[in-house]
Amino acid sequence: MTTSDILRAALVEQLTDNGTLTDPAWTEAAAAVPRELFVGGYFVPVEGSTPTSYRSVRRGDPGWLEGIYADQTRITQLDGRTRPEDAGEQSVTGTPTSSSTLPSLVLGMWQQLGADVGHRVLEVGTGTGYSTALGAHRLGEGNVTSIEYDPQVAARAATALHAAGCAPRLITGDGLGGDPDGGTFDRLIATCSVRYLPMAWLRQVKPGGRILVTLSGWSYANAQALLDVTGPGEAAGRFLPGYTSFMIARPHDRPPRPRLALLPGEERASRIDPAKLDTWTGSWVAQLAAPSAERMGAAGQQILSDVATGSQARTMPAPEGGWTVVQCGPLRLWDRVEAAIEAWQGAGEPHQDAFGITVSAAGQRVWLGSEDGPGWDLPV
Repeated sequence: MTTSDILRAALVEQLTDNGTLTDPAWTEAAAAVPRELFVGGYFVPVEGSTPTSYRSVRRGDPGWLEGIYADQTRITQLDGRTRPEDAGEQSVTGTPTSSSTLPSLVLGMWQQLGADVGHRVLEVGTGTGYSTALGAHRLGEGNVTSIEYDPQVAARAATALHAAGCAPRLITGDGLGGDPDGGTFDRLIATCSVRYLPMAWLRQVKPGGRILVTLSGWSYANAQALLDVTGPGEAAGRFLPGYTSFMIARPHDRPPRPRLALLPGEERASRIDPAKLDTWTGSWVAQLAAPSAERMGAAGQQILSDVATGSQARTMPAPEGGWTVVQCGPLRLWDRVEAAIEAWQGAGEPHQDAFGITVSAAGQRVWLGSEDGPGWDLPV
């Protein structure tokens, strides 16, 4: 056995032992697909750097192969252009824009999707092609269509898939528009996050089919949902346990803004502890309430800035104890966030798997507990 074979077998054993791999067919796919074909190099964060900087690990470097077979996400692009191969020996800064997601998450998602032999699957976000190769191995390459937004990323994935002897249908374009040829599918899996479900997905997945997607927003809080398509343009589902996050689809990402200037406004006492927004589900609930707002800060000092209207809210500790909030602009952002957090607290601060989602031509709504419980409309 080669070093790659040994490391891959060890990873499969790890994912089997920890309960990630439960389907023998997906276990076989994980054992067959060499991840190193899809991750020629990667970036790793430099510990303690502020802002975060990255060093490149390139093919053949010490620890390169062991890093690929660690159950970790490997960043493969910064700022939509910089690859590990482009970086020198010095560390670089930038925003991650493409990656190879940790194998446990990729394989867990394929199993949650419930795709089986004979199902036609649309994958939105080819990325490195590793997930695509797993799907093609398990389902047959003729049943997998994968769309990648970034032409450079798409080209590298196509090369890697060819090297792996795998030929699924590949499309370069905006996956939010679905299959440009108007195909129909039994399943859709998204390896990027979105602010709302594109209607094209709901019309291309057959009634009775499933969509697995991560919902995010301009505060970059994430929650993963599994939806059943109930009719053309209609679906319903629940959010899943766990803590899943993906880079937001580029057409759904927030627009650039100039440096934020804090504005004066109306001041009052806050009814909630602003630190609730630093929890996984609390930050997501706040995002539901203020979907076009960007969140900054931490603990008792939070800043919300609405990208669409310029409205602001900021909190600070009050001298006598508790917290004060200052708000300005046409939207009272903290009023909305406060009400949503209070509704969530009233239900016992449950994880996201207590929430569900209903989608139709009339709109897309996330609700807590049941459809007639507290709810928030997504920014379609």
